[in-house]
This record gives sequence, structure tokens and C-alpha cells, in this order.
Amino acid sequence: MSIYLPIAELSVNIFVILGMGAAVGFLSGMFGVGGGFLITPLLIFYHIPPVVAVATGASQVVASSVSGALTHFRRGTLDMKLGTVLLTGGIVGATVGIWLFSMLRDLGQLDLVISLLYVVLLSSIGALMLVESIRAIRRSSKQQSVSLRKPGQHNWVHRLPIKMRFKKSKLYLSVIPVFALGGMIGVLTSSLGVGGGFIMVPAMIYLLRIPTNIVVGTSLFQIIFVSAYTTVIQATTNYSVDIVLATLLMLSSVVGAQYGVRVGQKLKGEQLRALLAILILAVGIRLAFGLVVTPSDLFSVVFEGSPQ
Repeated sequence: MSIYLPIAELSVNIFVILGMGAAVGFLSGMFGVGGGFLITPLLIFYHIPPVVAVATGASQVVASSVSGALTHFRRGTLDMKLGTVLLTGGIVGATVGIWLFSMLRDLGQLDLVISLLYVVLLSSIGALMLVESIRAIRRSSKQQSVSLRKPGQHNWVHRLPIKMRFKKSKLYLSVIPVFALGGMIGVLTSSLGVGGGFIMVPAMIYLLRIPTNIVVGTSLFQIIFVSAYTTVIQATTNYSVDIVLATLLMLSSVVGAQYGVRVGQKLKGEQLRALLAILILAVGIRLAFGLVVTPSDLFSVVFEGSPQ
């Protein structure tokens, strides 16, 4: 069963799109990531123009993140105060990212830059997370402590000024790295169509030393509003959000996210990190493969005014 996408200007199988949304929603709820780093490449693999995939992917991230964040809020694993500081930085970063997105599009380099950034980010972060997770699993099997945050343990981040107390996360640290992390995620959300959770989650765990059970819900909370802001701005400035595609993805991802949260609650922190690392690496390798392999069709025709 096919459906026509007016902004992407092509017909797609509705069940394939629904399946993508449900799968990404499930992973979003399970790992605490918005899922944009998955849905955007998947849409590109399915021949959706990258400009449309990036902008529309942000709208899907909103739906899956709302569903997952509500579940964590009910369970008391969401730090609203920490999430608000991240959100403030995220809005600032998203504004900068949208400007960069428009500039690259005008220069005709958007597709290449998006693919290269995905490969670099996903491959490096996935590899680092996988190495750490394997070490943690080995320590766990030997019944050694796998705690990422020991009492009295601090790094350079905790010595920065302008400190604030986050009671839910049991932390007292500077708002500067929290704001900066939110800003970086905002840039990625608006320029790459990602929720940024695949960077925010490990950064909150390893850099800020936030407990893993709090990280997931707080990450989703920030992602909701930054992605929503990005979607609105992309729709009004670049006219690249396909409402038909966005609706299908949002409906299916909400359902998938609920099941993902339930599964994620049953896994240990180091197991979740290992699975997320493998997933990130797999997407990065697939994108890299597409960049270096010679395509079957070396030529394409793009009409003036096309979103491609």
C-alpha cells in the first residue's frame, strides 16, 4: 500500500514507514535517545531526500520522546531542574544549528556534510561506549564494582564555578557544562535532525556523573522541546517538513516507545550501554559504506526547486 509524500515528492510503502517509526520509538524508549540518529539515516536509505529526512526526523523525535519521558516522569526518574538547564542551552544551540543548516543548503553541500558528520559522530561515540561497556560487563561478571560514580569522586567539571544543586540526581555542580552540553545537542538536533541522545546520554553518565536511571528520562525531557522548536523553525524557514511522513512516524513511534521503556527497565546499566553502542556503530558503518561504495547509478537528474 503506497502513499504520496507531498514535500519529498515521491510515493512510499506506508507499512515500511510505520515499521520504521515503531522500531525507532521502541529503541528511543529503551535507551533514552530521541531516535533521530536512526530515523534520519533510515529515511535516507529509503530514498527520502536528506533535506526532508533531517527536518521531518526531528518531528518524529518529539513524539517518541514525549511517550518515553511521561513514563519516566511517573516513575520518578526524571530530573526536571537538570532538564530545564539542558533545555535552555538546547534552544540557543538549535537556533545556531538552523542557521548553519540553511547556509550549507544554499552552498549545495548539505547532503555530503550530513553524511560525513553522521559517520564521524556515530563511529567514534559508538566505539568508545562499546569499549567501556565491555569492561563494565567483565567487572560485573567478576562481581567487581561497576559504579560510574563513587562517593567523593570528582573530575574537572565539578570544579567549575556557578554551581547549582540538583536534588533528584544528588549532584552539586556547575551549570556551565550542563548548559554547554545542551547547546551542543541543540546544534546537532537542528542541523542533523537527531535528538542528540546518543551523545547526551554517555556525556551525562561519564562526564557529569549523573546516575544512569536518571539520565534516560532527563535526556528525553530536553529532547522533546528542542526537537519541537527545531521542527517549527525548519517548517517555517526551510519548508522541508513533510507533514504526511511526520504523522505516520509519530503515530507508530509513540506505541513503540512504550514497549521500549518496559524492556529498558529490565536491563542493567552496562547492558543498555553496550546495546546502544552496538546500534550506534552499526548505523555509522552502514553510512560509511554508502559513502565509499560506487553507486549502481552514477548519474541522477534533479529538477530546479526540488528538495534534493
